[in-house]
Amino acid sequence: MNRINELFANEGNKRILSIYYTAGYPTLNSTLAIAETLEKSGADFLEIGFPYSDPVADGPVIQHSSEVALRNGMTLQVLFDQLAGLRRHISIPVLLMGYVNPVLQYGVERFCESCKAVGVDGVIVPDLPMYEYEERYQEVFEANGVSNIFLVTPQTSEERIRKIDGLSTGFIYLLSSSATTGKNLAVSEDTAAYFSRIRNLNLKNPVVVGFGISSRDAFMRATDYAAGAIVGSAFVRLLSESNYEKKIPAFIHQLKEIADGY
Repeated sequence: MNRINELFANEGNKRILSIYYTAGYPTLNSTLAIAETLEKSGADFLEIGFPYSDPVADGPVIQHSSEVALRNGMTLQVLFDQLAGLRRHISIPVLLMGYVNPVLQYGVERFCESCKAVGVDGVIVPDLPMYEYEERYQEVFEANGVSNIFLVTPQTSEERIRKIDGLSTGFIYLLSSSATTGKNLAVSEDTAAYFSRIRNLNLKNPVVVGFGISSRDAFMRATDYAAGAIVGSAFVRLLSESNYEKKIPAFIHQLKEIADGY
């Protein structure tokens, strides 16, 4: 098992917290230091975004972070160079998240090999079509031990969800809504029914909720239905503040305070 599977297989791990942030933001060389601080503060796994100039699924906070990161000079090659020392400092699972265009430009096989070389456990590429992954790239992902994480939305059919479950080797990323990132999660009757529907499918892979998880209350509500939840925009917003390094432990503690006593 890789680090992702081990994390979710540990029955002592309840209400798993993932943090997303953009590589190269707020400064070009802040990526690894942020990762270290997040692990020490109690994050369970990390999603490091590689910036792209047309981030269609991202809200304004993450869009802005991508724009700054690109201006700072962040590229996939720079990111992999920075992550060369990742596993000397970080023991929790680390995933990369971004759009398919930079991956294609870098080369899919080279991308997977680079992930393996630096110790990246999985990737989330929302606009990589499932059929294209299955027909062209699945073998190279699996050969390098890289989990490809698929997304499920409220509109995803049961047939497609079960197909995704069969192809997945890490977890399934459950979008709380079809909105862009940065919206606040409101667990309405419809949202609760959607979360319950997914839970009742008894999928073989764990489910992690993303989009709209910006507070402890939202984190707790999401993890009533799922194994974990992802906080993105709220954390990226913190990185725009002065002395953000000193604020990270309190940010994580606030999210996990109740969860740690669950």
